[in-house]
Amino acid sequence: MRKGALRQILLITDGCSNHGEDPIAMAALAREQGITVNVIGVLDQDTIDENGLREIEGIAMSGGGVSQVVYAKQLSQTVQMVTRKAMTQTLQGVVNRELKQILGSDVSLEDLPPEKRGEVMEVVDELGETVELEVLILIDTSGSMKTKLPTVKEALFDLSLSLNARIGDNRFAVFVFPGKHSDVEKVLDWTPKLEALSTIFPKLTSGGLTPTGPALREAMTYFNQKRSLRRLISGDESYFEESSM
Repeated sequence: MRKGALRQILLITDGCSNHGEDPIAMAALAREQGITVNVIGVLDQDTIDENGLREIEGIAMSGGGVSQVVYAKQLSQTVQMVTRKAMTQTLQGVVNRELKQILGSDVSLEDLPPEKRGEVMEVVDELGETVELEVLILIDTSGSMKTKLPTVKEALFDLSLSLNARIGDNRFAVFVFPGKHSDVEKVLDWTPKLEALSTIFPKLTSGGLTPTGPALREAMTYFNQKRSLRRLISGDESYFEESSM
């Protein structure tokens, strides 16, 4: 199986976008480019409306990823669960495509005999521990997220600890939206550790519109800039081409 980097966008938000492109369309575009989009909706109480719920589910579905709506106090555990579940789902999609090439277009993982399916899932689990993982975290910093940001910070620290226990390499980048001077602002460049966020979070300001679509577009652009630079330097084309099932 061709090894490469699994690329995920992890969107953390608490409500509806209200500025810029349609985030569901942007998520679909990301999926086409081999980037899985996962969404976590963060609640104080039952404050998110039906439109917000539909948008969260729609972004994740279009982005080939996982969505989850939680109360802020459950965020830490949920961030880890969503990231790992999306990683397994993506790897299963890769395995299914390879099975189709080997056994024919009508065959998927579910069609295999139980013992063979178990063997394949062992490979998926092993890949989940060893494959290179790149997670670009998009944090909604609109006004209603102000009280939730300390919980978001704690959740991302826990995510870093959890994923760094893997054998495979991890890299994280963090963007916030809206930024101080634009729709989206990069606050942390690619790094294997999220500890650097401790100096950044106290400086984050909350308020303004919720440009979720532009934030997703900027995240895609950032992945592709990195990819183009790597290709230019090393000729590396070993990324998974698609992150969907």
